[in-house]
Formats: sequence, structure tokens, C-alpha cells
Amino acid sequence: MKTLNEWFDEYSESHQNKTNKMIHWLCVPTILFSIIGILAHFSALLTALIVTLTLIFYSRLDLVLAVAMAALIFVMAWLILILPVGVGFYIALFIFAWIGQFYGHKIEGKKPSFFKDLQFLLIGPIWCMDAYLNKTGAQIKNPCQSANERHLAHMYNFHSGIRSL
Repeated sequence: MKTLNEWFDEYSESHQNKTNKMIHWLCVPTILFSIIGILAHFSALLTALIVTLTLIFYSRLDLVLAVAMAALIFVMAWLILILPVGVGFYIALFIFAWIGQFYGHKIEGKKPSFFKDLQFLLIGPIWCMDAYLNKTGAQIKNPCQSANERHLAHMYNFHSGIRSL
């Protein structure tokens, strides 16, 4: 499985233009919101399953970003529950956001990443979340990684001490 940095590096290749990036930061969350809204109108169970699988995928890439995405999806789901709109509203949002996406890629002069690999449809939202957290100054470091790093350093020091005996 690719690392988060590998996914982001590849995704970023077709997202260099400032205008395209701004369009993505608006349209990608809108697409996510509209997909959840469309799915929720047909099957809450299917929506929960897809969201759960997506969050598992994100957690394998970065735990902090997965938690941030879970919080965002929770807020989106809550809004979907309280908004008095039908499925047509979410379909219209979906269409307009995709028009925006393709316009951004026309400005960029490059094809959307998902033409290369459909998994990039999952990478877009977490890429936007990462950009948002970086802009707000949030620390993006997987706590499991730092715990592993501490453990490895401890083991190295322990084994070095044994060798010197």
C-alpha cells in the first residue's frame, strides 16, 4: 500500500495552480457532502458502511487525518439530518461541484488524478483536510509513529548497552 506522502505527491502533480487548488478546497468537500447526502437518502446502512471503510483506509495512511476526517464527516452527516432538503439538492451540489473540478483542471492544464487511479477519489478529501490543518498550524504527526519511534530508539539504546557489556 502506498504511503500518505506517496499519494499526496502523486495527487499534487495535477494540483499546482493556485486557482485550481482553491477550487478543489471548495469543491472536494462539497462533493463529499453531496455523496453522503445522496447515499443517506437511499440507505443509512450503506452510507455507514462506505464511511467506515473510507475511514479505515484513511487511518491506515494517517491516524490524525483520519480522526479529522471522521469529525468532518460527522458534522456533514449531522447537517444532512437537519437540512430540510431532498435528494435533488445533493445531486445538484454534486453536479455543480464536479463542473468546478473540471474547470479547475482546465485551468491547470492536466487531467484529474482519478483518471489514473480511482483511489484518488478518496485521496482528494484527505488532501484538502491536510492542507486545511497545515494552514491552521495544526501539528500533523501520527501519534502511533512517534510512539514507534520512541520504542525503536529505546530498543536501540538497550541493545547498544548489551553489546558494550
